[in-house]
Amino acid sequence: MFRRASQAFLPIAAISFFSHAVSAEPFDTAVLQGLDKVTARVSTLEAPVGEAVRFGTLEIIARTCDKRPPEEPPESAAFLDIWEVRPGEPATGVFRGWMFSSSPALSALEHGVYDVWVIDCRNTGVVQPSPPDGQAAEGEGQVTEGEVQRDETLPPPPEGEEAPAAR
Repeated sequence: MFRRASQAFLPIAAISFFSHAVSAEPFDTAVLQGLDKVTARVSTLEAPVGEAVRFGTLEIIARTCDKRPPEEPPESAAFLDIWEVRPGEPATGVFRGWMFSSSPALSALEHGVYDVWVIDCRNTGVVQPSPPDGQAAEGEGQVTEGEVQRDETLPPPPEGEEAPAAR
């Protein structure tokens, strides 16, 4: 009796567990890195979702870019369309699919000259709200190590003299 009840409960528990999985959040820019195998140069590319970005003879269009929330294991994934565009020839599709930042070899671009992989997803169109009157924005008015803060009410020191040290 107990065995039958536990077997019936197991699928329900599994469904309940997996239904609470956290989904990835969409972002508006895919951060990619590309390697030119001929020159051995690595370039970082920012590909806004829906816009074409050129890397050598490749044209890359990020269709979507998702990233897990900070409390989950790190993972960024982008759905990319990559075309090779050569002058005087029709464009040929060389890759279409998902690329994952944690496993670049899982779904990789196979090209003789270029490698492209996903690094991260970002929001570049985010506007930070301005602070209420009388309050400094984060980072403003703070002195970092090695920086001297001047009191703006004091006149500059006479020529040949150094400014007083920060208080």
